[in-house]
Amino acid sequence: MYLILALTLLVVQNSVAQEDYQKTIDILNEQKLSITRQEKEALKFEIAAISKKLDNDEITKEEADALKMKAAEKHALNIEDRIAIINNKISLLERNNGEVKELDTLNYKFAFQIGFGDDDKDGGKLLGFRLNENPNRKEPIYDRRTYSDLVIAVGLNNAIVEGQSLNDSPYKIGGSRFFEIGWQWRTRVFKNTNFLRFNYGFSFQFNGLKPKDNQYLVSLDNGQSELQEFDYELDKSKFRMDNLVFPMHFEFGPSKQSTSEKKMRYSLKDQFRIGLGGYGGFNIGTRQKLKYNLDGDNVKDKLKRSYNTNDLIYGLSAYAGVDGFLLYVKYDLNPIFKDAAVEQRNISLGLRFDL
Repeated sequence: MYLILALTLLVVQNSVAQEDYQKTIDILNEQKLSITRQEKEALKFEIAAISKKLDNDEITKEEADALKMKAAEKHALNIEDRIAIINNKISLLERNNGEVKELDTLNYKFAFQIGFGDDDKDGGKLLGFRLNENPNRKEPIYDRRTYSDLVIAVGLNNAIVEGQSLNDSPYKIGGSRFFEIGWQWRTRVFKNTNFLRFNYGFSFQFNGLKPKDNQYLVSLDNGQSELQEFDYELDKSKFRMDNLVFPMHFEFGPSKQSTSEKKMRYSLKDQFRIGLGGYGGFNIGTRQKLKYNLDGDNVKDKLKRSYNTNDLIYGLSAYAGVDGFLLYVKYDLNPIFKDAAVEQRNISLGLRFDL
């Protein structure tokens, strides 16, 4: 029984080794095709940059032709040399029946493997665990047009009441605040310039309002909501709306370009940018919190009701700043309450951080 088990394990091990060997060969062949694509793409961007200098009369046509020829020769040699490296790897594998360790010296992504065997000294395996280089690492995309950011915003919140100025708002200026957290994707609009980007994503908005003059929000029998004076002295009165929205902005501003043989990137680090757009979404919750003293006892009321607020949220927003530190403003075009005798619209001003 032990003999049969040992033979079975040996057959399985050899089969797995053969599959790994063929997989490695296939990956190396794919890398040869990827190298050609990368170098051709890099050459295309260099030619475009040279043509732009020619159009701007920065160089003559003879200089442009010479630079294009030099760039073509450089990338042709790059293709030849890089493919030769891959071919040498394949030959090395074939001569040693796929038993070459530490093969891929160009890709430094590590893989965590679990296994048993007698190669602890040479293979870096310790008690059945091995950390070694992974030949399955994908080549980086030469030109990434889309990036993503975690977005956090915080600041002051209030409401503009129809026919009144913000100074006459029934809500406290300093006590009313908002918080927003979400995720956005940033896509370059044009192929050869990063001056214009299209930003889109989703955010959770928490808009808080603190009424003045010991008031709180009351739902009336006619379906409307209005502020009324509370019967006791309030220590705290806060009304909050929670929204799920989908912001979209067109973002303008310069960026820094860096180019290498393997990749081309645009960086917004230390660059000024401005974004203009809007958002649309849904009201996912409305609640009111009241704190007061009743007969010597501290009372906390947490009321979760609709308060006849609008279910659909839509508005305008803008931001401006340097790098990921931005001044941020948003304004709801929809009234806070449905069928209100006097319409109120939420407005926010604060800081936004694109992390």
